[in-house]
Amino acid sequence: MKLKKNIIKSALIGLLGACTFSSCSDFLEIEPLELIVLDKFWNEEADVENVVAGCYSAMQSQNVIDRMMAWGEFRSDNVVGGTNVENQKDLYNIFKENINASNSFTSWVDFYNIINRCNTVLHFAPSVAEKDPNYTESELRATKAEVSALRDLMYFYLIRTFRDVPYTTVAYLDDNQTMDLPATKFEDVLDSLILDLESVQNDAVKKYPVTKEYYQRGRITQDAIHAMLAEMYLWKQDYASAVRYADMVIDAKTVDYQNELDKMGSRVSVTDRMIDGYPIITDGSATGSTYGNAFEAIFGRGNSRESIFELIFMNNNNMPSNGAVSSRYGNDRTFPGSVKVADFIGTDVPDEVYDVFLSKYDTRYWENVQALSKTLYGINKYAYQSVLIDMTKAELKSDAVSYASAYAQDYCHANWIIYRLTDVMLMKAEALVEMASNNDSTDIGKQQNDTLYKQAFAIINAISKRSNCSTGSKELDYSKFNTKSQMQELVLAERQRELMFEGKRWYDLVRRSRRDGNTNFLVGVVSRKGSSGGTAISSKLSRMDAIYWPYNNDEIKVNKNLVQNPAFSSGENDSYERTGK
Repeated sequence: MKLKKNIIKSALIGLLGACTFSSCSDFLEIEPLELIVLDKFWNEEADVENVVAGCYSAMQSQNVIDRMMAWGEFRSDNVVGGTNVENQKDLYNIFKENINASNSFTSWVDFYNIINRCNTVLHFAPSVAEKDPNYTESELRATKAEVSALRDLMYFYLIRTFRDVPYTTVAYLDDNQTMDLPATKFEDVLDSLILDLESVQNDAVKKYPVTKEYYQRGRITQDAIHAMLAEMYLWKQDYASAVRYADMVIDAKTVDYQNELDKMGSRVSVTDRMIDGYPIITDGSATGSTYGNAFEAIFGRGNSRESIFELIFMNNNNMPSNGAVSSRYGNDRTFPGSVKVADFIGTDVPDEVYDVFLSKYDTRYWENVQALSKTLYGINKYAYQSVLIDMTKAELKSDAVSYASAYAQDYCHANWIIYRLTDVMLMKAEALVEMASNNDSTDIGKQQNDTLYKQAFAIINAISKRSNCSTGSKELDYSKFNTKSQMQELVLAERQRELMFEGKRWYDLVRRSRRDGNTNFLVGVVSRKGSSGGTAISSKLSRMDAIYWPYNNDEIKVNKNLVQNPAFSSGENDSYERTGK
């Protein structure tokens, strides 16, 4: 079995992690080890730490981030095929919604390898604690919480992409173990992930020492686990729990930043202030004449105060680079990359359509989208390190926007963000809206709904304000969004604007479809891509089954307990079988 051999190999080579955690960035300095005999390896705490480092190293691989991008973004309305995409058959077919079981993007091997790395740590770490007196019980619990969360994150990606997947918490260490597991139902896996995270959350590290600069956002913390739980509860449609965990993250971030402000005292500048009580980074400069400050902090320098968990790529050409971003979004030699901005998004502001962005004063348009001509738009986020929007120009047009150079082709050091604060804030906003009653027409019911809507609206308004470079009012008009359907669309639209190209959009649309029980909304928005792939959307995405991906042919062949997604026929050929509802 292809998956089995890769997983066993992954366990036997020390999971490709080797470092001593002696400096602030050492857990990122991963070098491969030679083949290790397991019973001669798991003897001291450093051995455990080496393997944990290997889990993060594996997540940084191009194959993993490539799938985080493809699974979470490429089928959405945000992007279409870019430079030379016709020469990349599997990628090209994604944009044509012509996905089949032989498409390489359906391979999940790298995610299961990481899952087994984590299971292997959980298997051996307790015995290491018995051998090494320096490896304390609290440190063991912290390790277990950390790798449990990494494993749960990988499973979360898998179920959102494939729906039902094989699920196990047992480490595979030899060829005699049974690997042909049937797929476990989405709901059962989700419940298991939530239960697991609930059980370990208090054991996770809350704060790493300030001397370890990249640990707090480059490794799993309590904040990261709470962000995962907030999102998982959204998918479970337990909205009260989603709000509760989102608040834990928001409150922790607010307290942390308030402590920083207290230390600044009278030196707090305009750009340091919180926005409506939220510790999000203002996009404007201290003078108010330029914008792009938040973009550079979050996506350029990275490791910002808004970050909760991101895969960190050191600004060092001798260290691993983010090949997925360089290939897909572009670099100094090829821009756009193999994917580009959907035409209707690219022309949204220049043509003053404002179907996506609220006005030309939304800096996220200029920061995310780079106009190369009147018909060609590239993805600026992650590919470029900074954007400067000059408000001294007479008109806010493309000539008022300048971009720093793109990363070099083989040396993209952009961090890949998995969770950040505004993402969690918008999770809370979505949950608040869904808590409102659909049918309660009583005065009390209307008042309760209005309270929920206003709380959600306040979150969206704060996020929108930080990216509004207008010299006039920056407030949204609540009177335009005071019904449940209007608020639902506002939340989803704000998530699109705020998290564009971050691997979130398709999952947001799938979650909406699961809640609606149909694909009508998803089909409507994705069809906006038009001739770049939208014409096939209605027929191919009319079934709920089709919004997930097929199991790869290799897995179907070796695991007789896997039953192919019915929207993709048997998976034995390149045809797409559409069955009626």
